[in-house]
Amino acid sequence: MSTTHKDIASLRVDYALKTFDETHVIKNPYEQFAVWLDEAIHACTLEPNAMTIATVKPDGKPTARVVLLKGFSDKGFVFFTNYESDKGVEIDANPNVCLVFCWLELQRQVRIEGVAKKISVKESDEYFHSRPHGSKIGAHASPQSRVIKNREELEQRFAEFEKLFSEKPMIRPHHWGGYMIEPTSIEFWQGRQSRMHDRFLYNLISENNWQIARLAP
Repeated sequence: MSTTHKDIASLRVDYALKTFDETHVIKNPYEQFAVWLDEAIHACTLEPNAMTIATVKPDGKPTARVVLLKGFSDKGFVFFTNYESDKGVEIDANPNVCLVFCWLELQRQVRIEGVAKKISVKESDEYFHSRPHGSKIGAHASPQSRVIKNREELEQRFAEFEKLFSEKPMIRPHHWGGYMIEPTSIEFWQGRQSRMHDRFLYNLISENNWQIARLAP
C-alpha cells in the first residue's frame, strides 16, 4: 500500500537530544561551526560535509542542490564545481547564495547566507590534483547540467579522456574550480522538545564583528 497524505502528516519526532543556549554560544561563528561539524563527524553522520546550496535563476526562481564542503576558515566556506554548470552560471549572474547543513543524527541545522566568489587558480589546482584519478577524469568528461543522449555517451566521453590522460599529464579543466562563500549571516538551529527549538543568528556588522541574537522557533 502506498503512503498516504495522512501517514505523512502523522510523522513526528520530538527532539530531545541536546540543548543550545546562551552559555553554549561561541562568539565567533566559525569556531561554533567547527565545534558542531566536529561533533557531526564523530557522531558518524552520513556525509557530514554535505550541504544544500541555493542559487537564483535568471528569471528570479530559486533552485537548490547538495554539494560537499571542502574547507572553511574565518574567511568563508569552500566547495568545488563545474563553473559552466547551472549553479556556476547562476552564481556568475547573482552571487548571493544560501547554504544549509542538516545533521539529523544530532537534530541540528546550520543555515548560511552569503556571497560566492571564485577562489584562486592556485587553490583550485591544488585541490583538483588531490582528488582521486577517476574524479579528475570525471571533471573533464561531464558537461555538467547539459542534456546528454544516454549513459553510453557519458561513459564514452570518460573513456576518451581516460585515454588522453594516459598519454599526457593530467591538467585541471579551465571550467572547473572552487568557490568561497563569504557569509553575511549564519544561523545555528538545535531541535528541542515541543518544537521549542533553540536558534541563534549571527549577523555580520563589520569585519570580524558579529551581532548575535536568539530567534523564536
